[in-house]
Amino acid sequence: MLEPFLPLLLFTAVATLSPGGASALVTASGAHFGYRRSLPLIAGIALGLASMGAAAAAGLGAVIEELPALQLAIKAVGSLYLAWLALQLALGGPPHLNRGTVRPTRFAAGVWLVWHNPKGWAMTTGAAASFVALADGPGRLSAILGITFGVAAAISLTLWCIAGLLLARLLRRDWQWRVVNVALALLLLASIVPMWLD
Repeated sequence: MLEPFLPLLLFTAVATLSPGGASALVTASGAHFGYRRSLPLIAGIALGLASMGAAAAAGLGAVIEELPALQLAIKAVGSLYLAWLALQLALGGPPHLNRGTVRPTRFAAGVWLVWHNPKGWAMTTGAAASFVALADGPGRLSAILGITFGVAAAISLTLWCIAGLLLARLLRRDWQWRVVNVALALLLLASIVPMWLD
């Protein structure tokens, strides 16, 4: 019974585990705030991707792909938001695991991070087209894609967050954290480039 879903599971695992803006942000959040305080961000990104997969299966992804002006607006606003997040990350210091005054990125920002990304829409729309045979209608396909993308994202983002926690345990000096913060910020900025290479 699970066999027909294996290609979809593999696709979502690869798509969500690959490095990008969300993984860089969650790794930094794990390093700076720990797993528990990063949960709202992880949940926001996972729910954002789940809702994007469901919406793509219902046809919204195809509509967005057909409206170049809307795509351009999403790219521009999303790029500015990611650049702002990268700047905040680059200017950050050592982890704040025990400080309550600094706040991690919130749930709504995680959802926004996913929904602004045209590459995410292309990925989920492609999945909807590729795996349409798994369901007998758009409602069921929306549920299948939504659940699969959401669970895969939650698992992979947890792994990225744990990687950030390990960094927090390994790095002890402020200069090491400046290097890591700048590297993660550059990775976040690099995630903008593929959006503009269509």
